Amino acid sequence: MRLSVFTVATPDFTPQQLAAAAKDAGLHGIEWRYQDVPADQVNAAPSFWGNNRCSIPTRWDDTQLQTFRDAAESNGMSSLAVVPYLNCGDLAGTERVLQAAAKLGASFIRLGVHRYDRTRPYPDLLQEQRAYLKQAEALCREYGVKGLIETHHVTITASASAAYRAIEGTDPEWIGVLYDPGNMVHEGFENYRMGMELLGPYLAHVHAKNGVWTKTEDGAGDGPVRWSVRWTGLHKGIVDWAQVIADLKAVGYSGSIGIEDFSEELGTADMLRYFADSLNHLLNRN
Repeated sequence: MRLSVFTVATPDFTPQQLAAAAKDAGLHGIEWRYQDVPADQVNAAPSFWGNNRCSIPTRWDDTQLQTFRDAAESNGMSSLAVVPYLNCGDLAGTERVLQAAAKLGASFIRLGVHRYDRTRPYPDLLQEQRAYLKQAEALCREYGVKGLIETHHVTITASASAAYRAIEGTDPEWIGVLYDPGNMVHEGFENYRMGMELLGPYLAHVHAKNGVWTKTEDGAGDGPVRWSVRWTGLHKGIVDWAQVIADLKAVGYSGSIGIEDFSEELGTADMLRYFADSLNHLLNRN
């Protein structure tokens, strides 16, 4: 298994700074965030989803893309992925991302997935999702870049089994799943190995982060106790990464694991080094 970084987690670094820090940490690939910086955030402090300085703009041109490609290549890194925030059914947007990925030599992109917020029935959403994925599959084949859906809370693919139901029947050469145990702390937890075995050839990439449940309301009187998830350090939360790595080994997974740490417990360069050191320790266990 190889290690990568998703640049949503490195908002204070430019592409060149990020690639150099990733090389120094011993990582192998970069997953470039693909999203515009909001106009009101351009001069703000760096932040994950605001002024993220390591993001490909959606209205990119070839010169802008070359900046990202040069940053990776000059540091011996691969541009592993282009990771947008697509909506389910947005084929024009999907093709635009695939074009960027092909120019960067990336292996995959992230595809759009329907949110689930109780406003529409799940069967209707699933039908639309499957139709979109079949159309995206054809585009992915055309551009030679794989499309992944992510196990993500507040979507119809929060778990491995829900993701499998969405992609079942597609070609695993061109459609796969980005497996994210940290997101499954919020919603979608299943036994890790069982989920990996279910996904089989669709298991295409893994993201590494962690979260912990915290009480937000004590339930005074007859009121309910309420909980929410906050992000925490890689080995301080509910996800047992030693178990996840052991299960990945057991199912023969040979892809990459990408850091996506939102805990802010370490600066960017230290976070990358800590991730590489701790994951390599687990990967090198017998």
